[in-house]
Amino acid sequence: MARARLHPQGRVAGRARLTPYAADMKLTVFWQRMAEHFGPAYADSFARDHVMSELGGRTVYQALDAGWEAKDVWRAVCRAVDVPADKR
Repeated sequence: MARARLHPQGRVAGRARLTPYAADMKLTVFWQRMAEHFGPAYADSFARDHVMSELGGRTVYQALDAGWEAKDVWRAVCRAVDVPADKR
């Protein structure tokens, strides 16, 4: 069964809003960092549309769906878009 993906706006793809208790803390932190770096709207667009060689030719969403750990996806994003060291 695929894990639910929490969007930056607190929604889950194709589902109703998650309660704070249902959200995986690591994913919550991941999406907070994405929103802080890209802005809430672009973070979702980047995660959905940007195919990254660092993720084996996957988007952020595809990598998370494939079972990648959120911290590893965040590190790949940091390398790909030069996130400042103090934000990593």
